[in-house]
Amino acid sequence: MGIVAGLDSAPDFTRIVVCDTDTGAVLRQGYAQHPVQAPDGGGRPSDVDPQAWLLSLGEAAGGGLLEGVQAIGVSAQANALVPLDSQGNTVRPAMTGGDKRAQVAAADLIDALGGREAWAQAVGCVPQAAQSVTKLRWMARSEPENAARTAVLLQAHDWLVWQLLGRPVRRTTDRGGASGTGYWAAATGGYRADLVEMALGHQAMLPEVIGPADAAGTTPEGLLISAGTGDTMAAAFGLGIGLGDAVVSLGASGSVMAVHPEALVDQSGMITSLADATGMHLPVVTTLNAVRALRGTAELLGVPDLESLSDLAMKSTPGAHGLVLLPYLEGERTPNLPHTAGTLAGLRRESMKPEHLARAAFEGMLCGLADALDVLRGRGVEVRRVFLLGQAAELPAVQSAAPALFGAQVIVPQPADYAAIGAARQAAWALGVSQGTLDPRNPPVWQGAVAQVLDPGEDLAVGQAVRQQYVSVREQTHPGAFRP
Repeated sequence: MGIVAGLDSAPDFTRIVVCDTDTGAVLRQGYAQHPVQAPDGGGRPSDVDPQAWLLSLGEAAGGGLLEGVQAIGVSAQANALVPLDSQGNTVRPAMTGGDKRAQVAAADLIDALGGREAWAQAVGCVPQAAQSVTKLRWMARSEPENAARTAVLLQAHDWLVWQLLGRPVRRTTDRGGASGTGYWAAATGGYRADLVEMALGHQAMLPEVIGPADAAGTTPEGLLISAGTGDTMAAAFGLGIGLGDAVVSLGASGSVMAVHPEALVDQSGMITSLADATGMHLPVVTTLNAVRALRGTAELLGVPDLESLSDLAMKSTPGAHGLVLLPYLEGERTPNLPHTAGTLAGLRRESMKPEHLARAAFEGMLCGLADALDVLRGRGVEVRRVFLLGQAAELPAVQSAAPALFGAQVIVPQPADYAAIGAARQAAWALGVSQGTLDPRNPPVWQGAVAQVLDPGEDLAVGQAVRQQYVSVREQTHPGAFRP
């Protein structure tokens, strides 16, 4: 029996878990907030000094947390670009998250390559504000001196792995992290250096993409460091999802991803074709409106929180007495209606009650995510189980409706640090392969997440009728907009 560690460097904190290599049981854990950074004169909320990640890592690992650990895996926030100069120093603070400054640059790049279809064909995704390729274009236009000094491009987890190894000459990444950059194609497994040049104005050094079970290196103290990956891929690996599984994440916006054996090239751009942390693929479809539709409805009805909105919705019945909410409050990506607004249909005297509007909000949110699931199903992705994540997944109104609307068994895992656990599982895999005890094609089998299991059962027919009611309103209001 050995022990390994997984660290997850999220936007605001570092979480470290120490796990048993054989079972995945969490033995101990550490946590630290990133130091608060006051932006300077030109600073922006999305500009972050990467040293903050190292400082919180050191704090989280304090008190002998890593004593006896044989290997470490690193998960980190996706879409955090760290540009380095030829000496390995940061050219500017890391650009993190969905940087609004880059929205114009995204449109710029789409036009430069010949449209959304050209990008989908080239790298499996269409440029968005969050992606590295778009941030490079913004930097080239807005900070040309910084762009000119940029010689090396790393993601957050690449940079942390490189630091843990003592800044070696070799710089590495993994398929998962690379697939979110906008200049690496999951379908071919290769970089598109021409797209880096198109965005940045010149070539830059890109990290070597190593395999899921490979080690990035060993520290002078003999600690093995695995490949690392992005937080989305690490969380999927920590949950233990495989073929036939999808994950629906309920944030302000929503996302649906599933494991698939091959990359999906989607000419419409609705599918972002990512790679996972095991050698498989992770197609993702996003909606702009999930929990924000619930919060808006709660404000409209004057209820104090989502729990109260859920209680109110449970007083209604499936179908909300004919009320249908198309929850496109911020426009929508799935279907592609960026400039539209939400629609409330089916108003009759008997349906104009708070509980029916509350129910329509939950059903509208879940039907929008069911549309996203249908995009994947329409491309041959098998969905037998749906893992439901996010605080709203615990609400009775969500749990009562989701299985029948999704047409699948729904799994609601207990809250846990799945990204950190996934990073630790990757570390155990790399350690086992290095010791000759594990196959590089098969990750270690760890305990599954503790979860509630919800089946559609006899409600399936009712759920599909509610879904059809939603689809009818969507097609009447936006004919032809949705083509899964």
